[in-house]
Amino acid sequence: MTESAVVPDHLDVVIVGAGLSGIGAAYRLQTECPGKSYAILEARDTLGGTWDLFRYPGIRSDSDMFTLGYPFKPWRDAKSIADGPSILRYITETAVEYGIDRHIRYGAKVISADWSSETARWTLTVARRDPEGETIETTLTCNFLYACAGYYNYDHGHAPDFPGIDSFAGRVVHPQFWPEDLDYAGKRVVVIGSGATAVTLVPALAEQAELVTMLQRSPSWISAVPGRDKQADKIRELLPPTLAHRLIRTKNILFGIGFYQYCRRRPESARKLLTGLTTRILKDEKVVAEHFTPSYNPWDQRLCAVPDADFFKAMKKGKAEVVTDHIETFVPEGIRLTSGRVLSADIVVTATGLQLLAFGGITPRVDGVPVPLSEQFVWQGAMLTGVPNFAVCIGYTNASWTLRADLTSRLVCKVLRHMDKHGYAAVVPRPDGALEQRPLLDLAAGYVQRSIADFPRQGDRHPWKVRQNYLLDSATTLRTNLGKTLAGTPAAATRPKVTANAR
Repeated sequence: MTESAVVPDHLDVVIVGAGLSGIGAAYRLQTECPGKSYAILEARDTLGGTWDLFRYPGIRSDSDMFTLGYPFKPWRDAKSIADGPSILRYITETAVEYGIDRHIRYGAKVISADWSSETARWTLTVARRDPEGETIETTLTCNFLYACAGYYNYDHGHAPDFPGIDSFAGRVVHPQFWPEDLDYAGKRVVVIGSGATAVTLVPALAEQAELVTMLQRSPSWISAVPGRDKQADKIRELLPPTLAHRLIRTKNILFGIGFYQYCRRRPESARKLLTGLTTRILKDEKVVAEHFTPSYNPWDQRLCAVPDADFFKAMKKGKAEVVTDHIETFVPEGIRLTSGRVLSADIVVTATGLQLLAFGGITPRVDGVPVPLSEQFVWQGAMLTGVPNFAVCIGYTNASWTLRADLTSRLVCKVLRHMDKHGYAAVVPRPDGALEQRPLLDLAAGYVQRSIADFPRQGDRHPWKVRQNYLLDSATTLRTNLGKTLAGTPAAATRPKVTANAR
């Protein structure tokens, strides 16, 4: 893909990140605020974000593509639970179809963001590499900054300090940095972990490996789901693509919300349902009780979806196994467990989770003073107290990321129109009273608990509470009274200055 034209010195809006969220944000911006100039700054050399970064075998979505996909671009592929390359192709097609790709500036990593109350502008310092490989820094300014880089650290995954790992004679790999030359055919592979990455890897590796062992400290909730949505197929046969996509999307949203509410309100019933479905597939109550019955309730952590029961089918074929135990130490031939058993391995895959990073690592400064993100509150799941003209894109934890991401992008456009209408150069959300602090992401998952203290907080009431309910959000977010909670600074009170050349 060719790089876009040179970004102007000053822009109305800068979007950080050219992944699923960033491309969707750009579409909303250019359709709902067509007069605004914008650019997408992408630290990597290509678009796609998560769906380009992760290249491990079997990489796929754990949400159906009718809700993970954009509402404005119908998902046309056969599979509802799609593989990574298909999702990347979909994102790329969207960027090209709507001319968004021409606004992307690749290899541009935002290393600092400074807001000036005097000029009502952001000054961004951007690190790039020149043709000789040297890092150079440039600056550009914008009126509004929108961080769509997600909350994962793209440069580092979570890597526990395993005792004796240096003695292991085989190869250790992390899924986030999968080696292209890794040959696992006929090998014995141990996958450490029990989350979505692990349950994706196991059946994919089992197609060629001699045996794949998933080693978990404790069970996770794993549920088989259809790889194809038969009802969706029938709807797409009968209706035009756009109408069919809208109907299927609505159906899947309602089902997802209904199942989540069922799990939260009737946890014991949900436990019986999930264990019963797994027992029906594996036909072994003892295995299900030992390895697939977690101590926590469904949706205390995100459920792992396995399309067409591929994970369980690999077990039934004898190509995969699950071991629930703790690591005592690595040994040359594999891993010795606290039970005394030694798992022989040629390759160990540490699917031990991701590392969170708030907003692509951007720590905003306001008038030269760094803003402590952990002391701020999130308004409407989008903007932060103490940081003018700044929005972040945060998806749902109990549903498709794109559902909230798209709502947030539309809200940002509404805020921009509100600023134009009232002649504001800057806006910042302010609560009308004291707020009770709560974690931004209310999940018990280890990858969340390790880093959530570094993130902004949510409050105890709307619009400061980050709700996990798309129906409520879709009914209220775009109807919110912006004048009630957004404090505006009139344009006449600021004096824009000429910015440095960003070329």
